[in-house]
Amino acid sequence: MKDNFKITETIYLDEKTKNELLNLWNTEYPEKLSYNDLGEFDDYLQRLTNLKHLLLKSEENIIYGWAFSFERENEKWFAIILSEKVQGQGLGRKMLDKIKQSEYVLNGWVIDHDKEKKKNGRTYTSPLSFYKKCDFEILKKERLELDKISAVKIKWTVRK
Repeated sequence: MKDNFKITETIYLDEKTKNELLNLWNTEYPEKLSYNDLGEFDDYLQRLTNLKHLLLKSEENIIYGWAFSFERENEKWFAIILSEKVQGQGLGRKMLDKIKQSEYVLNGWVIDHDKEKKKNGRTYTSPLSFYKKCDFEILKKERLELDKISAVKIKWTVRK
């Protein structure tokens, strides 16, 4: 099945694409992190600088994955969301490898527990083991502890 997907890179998202990404975000991330509407979601995206998007699309042009990188406080950050329908097929790694091709360092926040629920009531499974397999360092002393999220910082650095 993974051969039926293509990854496209863009810096521009049209309204239809933003709606699809909002739906993917709200479906796959914990409910506490969901956005109420497209305006709120767009406000989040507008606050990110040097934003680049990778879209994982099926032959039917349906988005099943989204990875994006951006700058925050002089560091390169990223996030990745993959539909549970296609998880475990190597597509997340493929998207991550594509981001790594143009970066030297990537930082991210990862929920490191399985206590959160998705909007559909199912448990949000921490992707921390995925990032370990993808050569990310877990910075256990750097945590984000907010009402909406409890996460650990991860970092990948290109090997020389």
